[in-house]
Parts: sequence; structure tokens; C-alpha cells
Amino acid sequence: MHESHDHLAERLQEEIQSLEIAFHEAYWDSQIEATEANERRRSEMELELRRVKGDAESLAAVEDALASDIHNATVHRMLTVLRLSLTGNRMDEDRRAEIVSLSSAVESEFANHRPEIHGKRVTDNDIEVILRTSDDHGLRQSAWEASKEIGGVVADRVRELARLRNQAALDLGRSDHYSFALELQEMDERWLFALLDEVERLTDEPFRRWKASLDGELTRRFGTSDLYPWHYADPFFQQLPPDGRVSLDDELADSDPAELARRTFDVWGIDISGVVEGSDLYPREGKCQHAFCLDVDRSAKNVRILANIVPGERWTEVMLHESGHAAYDVSIDPDLPYVLRRATHTFTTEAMAILSGRLVRDPEWLRTVRGLPASQVDAVADGLASANSAQMLLFARWALVMAHFERAMYADPESDLNSLWWELVERFQLLQRPPDRDAPDWAAKIHTAVAPVYYHNYLLGEILASQLEDTARSQAGGLVGVPEAGALLVDRVFRPGALLRWDALVEAATGGALDPRPFVASAAG
Repeated sequence: MHESHDHLAERLQEEIQSLEIAFHEAYWDSQIEATEANERRRSEMELELRRVKGDAESLAAVEDALASDIHNATVHRMLTVLRLSLTGNRMDEDRRAEIVSLSSAVESEFANHRPEIHGKRVTDNDIEVILRTSDDHGLRQSAWEASKEIGGVVADRVRELARLRNQAALDLGRSDHYSFALELQEMDERWLFALLDEVERLTDEPFRRWKASLDGELTRRFGTSDLYPWHYADPFFQQLPPDGRVSLDDELADSDPAELARRTFDVWGIDISGVVEGSDLYPREGKCQHAFCLDVDRSAKNVRILANIVPGERWTEVMLHESGHAAYDVSIDPDLPYVLRRATHTFTTEAMAILSGRLVRDPEWLRTVRGLPASQVDAVADGLASANSAQMLLFARWALVMAHFERAMYADPESDLNSLWWELVERFQLLQRPPDRDAPDWAAKIHTAVAPVYYHNYLLGEILASQLEDTARSQAGGLVGVPEAGALLVDRVFRPGALLRWDALVEAATGGALDPRPFVASAAG
């Protein structure tokens, strides 16, 4: 007897669900404690999950079903999402094993690697403190070069990952992994890069103006106009530097970022206290130095954040960002089928994370959540608005580097990627390439290896975050501390999960298509 559409969807969902949950648990363990045993378990679970997701017979059955009439919209969407997953995992078994092994090994390198500066092992946080605070030219250069050391360790493997991913895409009749990955994200490549070109054009003049002002501050600080990447405040020039702007490090030094995040979402009617309690938030040896949010089982009861909190503005912003992801996850309709109990697209959950992270410089948030006196906040309000605009500009230009680099890397993994990287950095970020620098600095960004074809989602998230903020202010009467804004976000963005495609969700949530103009208007100040 022919299997019904709903039975097919439910059967495949069940086959994937238990394996996916087991993989998430193994992944979490590998990130909080980078041991060989944890890494091996994580790789084994990922390989098994990808093998099941890559089953040819299951894909054929789903494609046959989608070619017929399906009257139930939920079942149709379930099968559409399953087809994307099954298609993305179709590849030769040996190639799949090699990709998983290489990717896991590279991620483990990032978790364990600690470079040395003047004979002392340092962490990413140590390097960022030096780049934010030190006036010692030599120490700054050493710290910046130390931040790139991991690139030389993993570069050959990252390039090999690009080759392997490309071959898997070619086997399925696609041109390369980059365009194939966008297809699996339900996104058109030409549309995406037309949008990126528009963002480049609209931000070019305000970014040049802002960076010229920053460079003037740095020239006075360091006594030279010959500025190099280590004169800026982070390894990739993606975070707002302290020079020439208001810093909130002192105001946030004695605050608990996790508690501030909990209070932020509590006012919106979103309880993340369980997330905070089940998370791993503080730095230690053998732990991933980055930050992420993981929904382990899509039950809304097992969402976790990994962070490396130290006091100050940056990690408060990071905690708010990751809590935005968590708020999305815990608010998805629990009655949806498992395969639809997730964000409809990576960039829609990034939008919520970005919208939340921006609050660290919001005067209303500083008054009502952080509890600073109104007079103290009012004195820096204009500076905070300028800082928010500058951060948006800075990140947009950095995201353009990453998106264009990845596209070019997958178009030709054998090209001179070292030079290509710096050509893009010079074009978009206006940074000066260090003399005679010929190193795989591109491989020092973990996303190039373990989160391929991802970075454009951050920029799309910035765009949607601004659009959602405009919507909340016009339709809910505000954002910070406004329960109606929380209800709007939950009802229109979070609850639908993946039931709606991303473009339909944006339309339903904001009343229009994804639009860069609110973002650019805010970024240009």
C-alpha cells in the first residue's frame, strides 16, 4: 500500500529526531570540554545523523510526495523542510566521513589552541583586552599576530573542506557548495548579492566618514598616521572600538550579564531563567572560547547558552545576543511537529539576537534594566546613539568581507586566498595590509571552516532587526520594557517556527518584504 503523505512525514521525522537530539548532546559536551573522547563521540553522532539524513530512498519518497497534491499545508511544509535536509546530506559515504572528521578536528583545534605572547599562553579574551587597552605598539602587534596563529594551524584542512564540499555539490549537479548551500537555505544567490551590493553602496560614504574620524583618534593616540590592523580594537575589526566613543565598561563592571538578560526578557513576558540555569557561561581551559545558543531537543525546556563572560560591555552584549536566540527557541509553538519547531531561517533567529544585543547601548534599557540614574544615562545618550550607528556600519562592512570571501573561496579553492582576503579587507573595511603579509588570516575565523555559507545571515539579521524594531515602535508603542513588543515578537516571529518560509514570515511580521533601508538609515546616523 502507498504510504500517506502525513505518515511519510511523521516517520522520517521520528527517524531524525532521536539522532539529532543525541548529536546535540554530544556537540555540547565537545564544546564545554574539548577532550578526544568527547570529540570522537560528537563526530560519530554527526556522521550517523548525516547518514540517516542522506538516505536516497527517503529523498525519493519525499520528492514523489511533493510532486503530488498535498492539501494539508503543515504536511506540505514538513516535507519541504525534510527535502532540503535530505538533499543537503546526499553524498558519498567516504566523503561524508571525511568532511565530518575534518570539520570536527578543526573545531577542536579552535577550542584548544592558546597562542603565546612573550612566552605566556593567552586566551581570546586576553588578546582582546590588549587590543582594547594597550598603547604598546609592539605588544599590540604581537597580540594581533597571535590571534591569527590558528589560521596557519588549520588552513590546509579548511581548504580541503572547501574542496570536499564542492565535490559533494558537483555530484548533485550544482556548481559549487556556496550556491548549493544558499539553495538549501531557500535563498536566491542573485537576490542575495544584489542586496549586499545595495548595502555596500549605501554604507560606503558614511563608513568612510566614520573611519576617517576613528583614524584621526588613533593617529593622536599612537602618534602615527601609518595605521595597521593591530591599531584597532579587535582581531578582525568587527567590534566597535573604545577610541572616540562612549564605553559602558565601568557602568556594567559590577553587573551580572546573565541576570540582566533574564530581566530584559522577563519584561517581554519571555521566561529564560531555565536557559540561564542550564547554561555554561564562564571561561576555563579546554572550553570553546566563543559563544552560541543550542536548542538540544526543541522542547523549549532544554535550551542552553555557552559563553565566556567577563565583566563589561562586550560580554553583556554577547549574553543579550545569545539570550535573543534562546527567547526565540523557547517561544516556538510546542504543538508544531518536531521538524518545524525551529526558526524558519538562520537569519530570522539572528535578527532577534542582534536586536537584543543592541539593547546594551539603549538609554531606556540602561535606565530600566541596568538601573542607572536617568541623569547619568542622559549625559551619554547622544554618544550611545552614535555608537550604535557606528557598530552597525562597522559590522555591515565586515560581513561583506566574509560573504564575498566565502563565495570566492568555493568558486576556486585553489586560488591565492591569502591575497584575496586582504583585497576584500582593503575594499570593504579600508584597513591597510601589513607589509609583506602572506599568511592564511582568512582561516583564523572559525566560521570559514565549521559554519560555511553562514555569515551573510548576520547581515540579513541586522537588516531584519532594524525592520522589527521599527515595527515594534510603530505598532506596540516601543521596545524596551514594553510587554506589547514582546507579544508582537512572540506571536509574529517566534511561534510560527518553520511553518512559514522566511520571506512569508517577514511579510507577516512587518507588513513588507525584507528591506535594508531602516538598517542603513540607523547605521548612517
